[in-house]
Parts: sequence; C-alpha cells; structure tokens
Amino acid sequence: MINHNYIKYTLILSLSVLLFSCTKLDVKPTDIIDASKAYRNLSDVNLGLLGAYANLDYTLIGVNSVVSDEVMLPTENTVSNTDAHRWLYTPDNGSVTSAYPGYYVTIDRVNRTLAGLDGITVAAADQPLRDQYRGELLALRAFCHFELLRMYASAYQSGALGVPYMKTSVISYPARDPFEVVVADAKADLVAAKALLPTSFTDNTRLTKTAVSAIQARLALYAKNWAEAITYATEAINQSPLATINQFPGIWTDVANNEVIWKLKRVLGDPRSDNLIGELYYRQSGGIVLYAPSFKLINTFDTSNDVRYAAYIRFDDTRGVNTSKYLVNKYAGAAASPGLADIKLFRTGEMYLIRAEAEAETSGDAAGDINVLRSARINGYNPVTFNGKDDLINAIYTERFKELAFEGHRFFDLKRRNLPVQRLPEDAINTSGAVTLLPSQAQYALPIPALEISVNKNTVQNPKY
Repeated sequence: MINHNYIKYTLILSLSVLLFSCTKLDVKPTDIIDASKAYRNLSDVNLGLLGAYANLDYTLIGVNSVVSDEVMLPTENTVSNTDAHRWLYTPDNGSVTSAYPGYYVTIDRVNRTLAGLDGITVAAADQPLRDQYRGELLALRAFCHFELLRMYASAYQSGALGVPYMKTSVISYPARDPFEVVVADAKADLVAAKALLPTSFTDNTRLTKTAVSAIQARLALYAKNWAEAITYATEAINQSPLATINQFPGIWTDVANNEVIWKLKRVLGDPRSDNLIGELYYRQSGGIVLYAPSFKLINTFDTSNDVRYAAYIRFDDTRGVNTSKYLVNKYAGAAASPGLADIKLFRTGEMYLIRAEAEAETSGDAAGDINVLRSARINGYNPVTFNGKDDLINAIYTERFKELAFEGHRFFDLKRRNLPVQRLPEDAINTSGAVTLLPSQAQYALPIPALEISVNKNTVQNPKY
C-alpha cells in the first residue's frame, strides 16, 4: 500500500531517519533531484503530478472497515493481523499509522512539483494548461491534508489537535496545527484550485472542478459549516447526476462511470494495482474471507429490492464448514482480474447525503434528498415523511451506513457525532470482547506514529496513548 522504497528518499516530516540526519549534519541531500533541473517544461510537471496521484491508495477504506462496525472477523481469518479490529492498536501499530507517512509522501511530491512549476515559463498558449496543473496540485494537497485530519485529529472541533499543514518541502519539525487551521488552509487551497481548473476538464481519474466541489462539500460537513456544505454538494450534484437503479451495479464492475466524481483508476499490469483493493476483504490465495460484512450492516438492507445489497454483498452458501457465507462484493473485480477494481473516492450519492445532513441541521428539506436517493436505489420505494430533526439525522446516518459501505466513512461518521462503535454480539464472536469502543477511550482517536513522536520534537501524541 505505501511505497516504502520511495519514503526513504523523500524529505518530509515523517521520514524520521533522513530528516534527523540532514538537520543534524546540515548536509544538502544528494538523492533528491533539484527542482530547477527536474522540471523544465509542462510535460515534466505533468509527470510530477502523476507521481503524486500514483501514491494514493485505499488505506482509509480498510481502516474504516476494520475499526468500525462495518465488518466482522470470521474464524477462517488466521492469516492477517487483527489487532486493529480488536482495538489493540498503539502508536507502533502500522495497520493504523501507515497512512501518516503515506499521505505526507504525496504532499511532498505535490509541493516539489509546485516549486518546479513556479520555476518555468510557458508560452501564452500554454498558460491554461499550466493553470490546470496548478489547480490539480493545490486540490490534491488539500485533499491529502483533509484525509490526514479525518484519520488523526484528536476530535473534529475547533481547538482539537490536527495535523501539520505542509505548504513547502523545507526540512523542519512542525507542530500539529489545530483542527480549524487545517480546515482553513485546505479551504484556501481548494478555492484557489477551483478558480484555476477549466470547466472543460472532466477526466474523473484526476481532480476536476466538480471534484473540488465534492471535496469542499465533505470538508464543510466535517467543519459543520452547513451553508457551504449545501452549496458545494449542490454544485457537485448539478454536474454529476445520480445513477439510476439500472446504472448503479455497473459502477462496481467498472463498466459504468455514472455519478463517479473522482476515482483512482486501476488497470491490470499497472504497478499501482499490485495491491488489490478486493484483498482487503477476500484473499484470493487460499480463498479466505479476511473480513465479512457485518450482520449489523446486512440487517439495514431491503435485500430483495435494494440494488446496493447485491452490488455490495454476496451470499455464498457453497463455502465449507466454519467459513463465512457472506462476502464483500463491492471490489470483487472481473473474472480475469479478481480483486482488481477502481477506487471510488467521491460519488454523487455521498453529495445527496451531505446536503441532506446540512439541511436537517438548518431546517431545510432533508427528506427530499433522502427520498430521491432511496428512490434511485430501491425498487418500488415510496417516499416517507420524518418526525423532526432527530428522526431525519438517524435516517441519514443509516443511509450513509448503507450507501457508503466499504468506501472509507463509517468510523469517521461515528466520530463526527461522538457516537460509540457498537458491534452486535454476532459480529463480535471472534473479537476477544471488542464489542464497544467509547469516545472516552484512547483508540477512539487513532495514534500518531511512534517514530514521528520520537523524532519530531515539536509534535505531541493524541490523548491517553
């Protein structure tokens, strides 16, 4: 998942040994290409940008599934580290800390490419392309910092410990910026990016103007800026219509792009595809279910009429004794490449739910968005009414549980509302008693890597570790 060979050559705050050595000895590193030589034209800048995109992966999808109530641990899984599922992780546990250096590698690539872009001149005819590349880079920097914030913030509120917002690749010992500072810096990068990206640029494997609106909507949701959440979600919805019931299954077999706003393309034979997202849940070698969909999740579906059920979950009663009969089907891939699937980062379905939540918080028409989404997912659905705000919020969270299952949201959604992770007894048969994770427990906020704490003298750990 994380390219550790690249990590040791990159100067960022989490590259502890190299960072410490260069600072202590005050020696200019010899394994980094000078930006003035690496970036000579826009073609070089594009290569740098593609290198930044290439480092993105599905780490947060796996962490959200394993730590939350989205999956259960089958008895047949005797081949993987399950400490994270049992909430036994510590700052030394790579299963929950590897994203920290991983996203900072991407951020470092972005900042180096931006520095290279600043050092070249282009003809007037190439200025729009230069603007596009700058827009993509700024949006990518904002996205990566926001992902780090979602994962490692001590809480989602002003004054809480956030993460360092790195705008350059200068060697330093950065302190953790507060939650609201990271939000403000990400907002600024996204506003600048949107102004630079052309409306005509619509490649959903890269960051477009619509993708920036989607990121802005999600960021506003976490910041509880309800007006902005409505505005930006509406922008994304207007540009990317919701998939119909007939179109929806094709999204997950990668034969359709309906409502996919931004995705990481995965192609057979591409080095980025070596780690198959499907193997988060099902190991092809040996045919082992590592994590099965939880019964708590399964019970939320109308299994006969909800198109999401068959797209996300497969029931196989031909599997042997002491094996899970339920499998995650969302990333099954094709027969020729099992487990290989594009990683969908933003979809229109999420935008409807973001707008619905913001509307519920501001006395808007949240019911309309919920009913529109359900009508696009459930055959024969009849719109319903809701009894006040609490009923609406509960419906929205249930719908997020279903709609966004296995897409990297569940644990963060519970944390946004300060709700415990509560597993059903039947989902906890193999968890060594890990049934309830309370907001008061250390593991409710994921730890900053121990190596970062030991090297960076200005950073601090999340509480209670």
